Amino acid sequence: MVRYWFYIISIVFLAAIGFISTIWIHVLWSLAIIVPLVIIGLNDIVQKKHAILRNFPVIGHLRYMFEMIRPEIQQYFIDSNIDAFPIEREFRDLVYQRAKGTLETKPFGTHRDVYKVGYEWATQSINPVKPLNEEPKVLIGGLDCKKPYLSSLLNISAMSFGALSKNAVLALNKGAKEGNFAHNTGEGGLSPYHLEPGGDIIWQIGTGYFGCRTKEGKFDPEKFATQASLPNVKMIELKISQGAKPGHGGVLPGCKVTQEIANIRGVAVGKTVISPPGHCEFSTPIELLEFLKKLRELSGSKPVGFKICIGQKIDFFAICKAMINTGIIPDFITVDGGEGGTGAAPLEFTNSVGMPGKDALIFVHSTLVGVGLRDRIRIISSGKILTGFHMIRALSIGADICASARGMMLALGCIQALRCNSDHCPTGIATQNPALAKGLDITDKGVRVARFHLATIEGFLELLGALGLSKTEDLSPRHIFRRIDDIHISDLSKLCVFLKPGQLLNEETVPDNIKDEWQRANPDKWLHN
Repeated sequence: MVRYWFYIISIVFLAAIGFISTIWIHVLWSLAIIVPLVIIGLNDIVQKKHAILRNFPVIGHLRYMFEMIRPEIQQYFIDSNIDAFPIEREFRDLVYQRAKGTLETKPFGTHRDVYKVGYEWATQSINPVKPLNEEPKVLIGGLDCKKPYLSSLLNISAMSFGALSKNAVLALNKGAKEGNFAHNTGEGGLSPYHLEPGGDIIWQIGTGYFGCRTKEGKFDPEKFATQASLPNVKMIELKISQGAKPGHGGVLPGCKVTQEIANIRGVAVGKTVISPPGHCEFSTPIELLEFLKKLRELSGSKPVGFKICIGQKIDFFAICKAMINTGIIPDFITVDGGEGGTGAAPLEFTNSVGMPGKDALIFVHSTLVGVGLRDRIRIISSGKILTGFHMIRALSIGADICASARGMMLALGCIQALRCNSDHCPTGIATQNPALAKGLDITDKGVRVARFHLATIEGFLELLGALGLSKTEDLSPRHIFRRIDDIHISDLSKLCVFLKPGQLLNEETVPDNIKDEWQRANPDKWLHN
């Protein structure tokens, strides 16, 4: 590790200079260079705000030197039409500024191409209202839930211990505790680091049933009930699929599977863990709902729902028909977009599978309205939620709540080194290397996570007031406009097709464009187009 090499090299250099100076006294002048570097390096190691400098003393300053000319470098890539930044620079910079509590304003007006097809914006009112003083909370829990959860409008989306270091998990949960919002565990199981700070937990159960599995890899009801009853665990989320790799199981590279990870997940040390693409505990839409009912009962009647990246519409239609037939209604559905992020996934799945988030959100919301169940199910929007505007847009087209993973990663100090799958993350976030993870200070980064959450909620409420609204329930598709071409624009209410309440319950009123899929959808088995 670089920090230890720094100590060794410094000692060797100083010893060598001391020895050579007995022969050639002029070598002492080199101390004018060596000593300041040693002092800078020691300061880098003891400071806690910058993980890069803690992990890479002295040489880590090169990153900040390049950062000083970053706008010029970025403009070069833009002029060259090269996409070198996974997250658009202004969004990434905004997250950094909010997490650090620094000035958010930008010079020279908008940084977006407002005439680019697809550009979207919110419509302000000539009579704006004063922003709400407090964040409006959302109650999650239907008629069959005895322990509903009062949720923030923005929570931490699913990221597993294993993909993230223990220090990163501790900092995220510390931020959730301080900011009074929830932290989703991801499918990697419920670790001690999720529980230690005391923040609210959404426990995600994936196809590998990590943390509640038998030796054969099946679901273990007793293990689940024991952990689900913990007071920190507020909700249970069953992961059907995720946007980063829909139709493919989760991937944890073997280089990250330590003994501790193996114990928590119930897998072999050092071997790449690939979760099954589908669940073995159910094989039909009705059995899916029956499994959700089982999870609700075993958890002590806490809110239970599922996460899904929409693929074939007929599958979701079948789930909705199963809800109608059985009367088993999930408390929430998390809708993930095909643009969702991950630390490791096959390129074909990341780039070419899964419905994009906005389209999926509109489809799920509209379908639930069409079957008359929308008022009983909360919808959580996940996938590239980074700003207050992203939240406004998500709530306008059907969401009740938002969840962010990328934003929280950036708040922790992620620099998008793109080494998540190699175990060499330089910031100590996406690694199981103890020396690298140690560079991430839990207290400082926990504060940054809480600060980003608070500033984003405040930005959301300011935008809501600018639209002339005082309630989130008043947001609608007509508040968001989109550029269609060089001269045409339209609000989303005219571009998006929304079903009317109960429209799918009468065969005569089912729209022709989905009639075939709706009629063929079968709650007793999965069909394929």
